[in-house]
Amino acid sequence: MSRTVAVARMQLINKWTYIGWPLTILLASFLMSLAIFALIPVQEGKYGGGSQAPMWYFLVLGIQSMTLVFPFSQGLSISRRAFYLGTLSLFSLIAVGMTGLYLLGGVIEKATNGWGVYGYFFSIPWVTDGPWYSTAAFFFVVMMFMFIIGFWFATIFKRWGTSGTLVSTLGSAVVLIGLAALTTLLEWWGYVGAWFAQQTPLSISGWAALLCVVLAAGSYSTLRRATP
Repeated sequence: MSRTVAVARMQLINKWTYIGWPLTILLASFLMSLAIFALIPVQEGKYGGGSQAPMWYFLVLGIQSMTLVFPFSQGLSISRRAFYLGTLSLFSLIAVGMTGLYLLGGVIEKATNGWGVYGYFFSIPWVTDGPWYSTAAFFFVVMMFMFIIGFWFATIFKRWGTSGTLVSTLGSAVVLIGLAALTTLLEWWGYVGAWFAQQTPLSISGWAALLCVVLAAGSYSTLRRATP
């Protein structure tokens, strides 16, 4: 446990990268969205997609947490297991903090009629229509999903280099295209659309969380053989 905590503290040596930048991106995206809302002369609900900007940055955080800190941790004889658990625990806490900010922002903008300009940044149709815990689960899982994806690709790069990263990226694209082609040939798009129409933000979060577990297991298996 002490090693795991040490890894989390090691990651936080550069607090600006892991805390400062997510908050800066959130604030900048919010202010730009608010300015755009104010310029639209419509006194009704106006929604934007700027709130997703910090979530995409979690993909970058996953990459940086592996490439910048992993070699240093191995020089200190920290096990790969401790490094993985410490890193994943830290970003779980960061995701919880960001989720709390999203929930707080949503409460404030609803209480102020969209910050006085009928603009809704934190309130996303369908996602925030349910209970608060459903919204919280959705935001948290999305951020962790982005982080694990970035971490795994960075681990693949450490394990197999540029060639391995290229093959894995192209392979993932081929699999997705193949699934889309198979769905088209079998005329399953109607069933797929009907399935998604029946889902709620909480159920989607559950499926995404299950996928996160699979990806996390894969990334750890790759990390065990990665070289600094």
